[in-house]
Amino acid sequence: MTIKTDYVLDAKGLACPMPIVKTKKALKDLASGEVVEILATDAGSTADLKAWAGSTGNHYLGTVQEGEVWKHYIRKKGGEDREEMSYPKTVKNEELGKRLDDMITIIDVREHAEYAFNHIPGAISIPLGSLENRLEELQKEDEIYVVCRTGNRSDMAAQLLSKHGFANVTNVLPGMSDWQGKTESL
Repeated sequence: MTIKTDYVLDAKGLACPMPIVKTKKALKDLASGEVVEILATDAGSTADLKAWAGSTGNHYLGTVQEGEVWKHYIRKKGGEDREEMSYPKTVKNEELGKRLDDMITIIDVREHAEYAFNHIPGAISIPLGSLENRLEELQKEDEIYVVCRTGNRSDMAAQLLSKHGFANVTNVLPGMSDWQGKTESL
């Protein structure tokens, strides 16, 4: 599985707590919302990095093992995790779950690594930062539901789509952080 990241950190051969120390330093140089891939050979690194990410507010996305190397993915906590939202048309996760068999378009605006580990079946991955350049992939007359992790990036995406003439756009709340329906991964 190839997962697009913003930075790759080589922590192979290091034992705990060094992968965490190196990850902490690497995240200082990344922008909010960027994803780091940590390459590790310590079998305990998964639990360590997952616990550390959770305790610091960063988002642990998942781990892929390739031979003797564990590839860990962490998204840096970001300013988009704000509480204020302004797009007026919203729907709760449960309501979207009831519509999955309907003719709707679901756009997942999280980063590729977030989408790769867990997304709603049939959702189209278009990270928020790429959305404006990929509008031609969407039909303005479609019923579009926009999802992210907490409803904040999807709020911004819904506003952007509306500004560009998409008339039937709905922001999904609270998003994948509390999604109870079916999911799949790449």
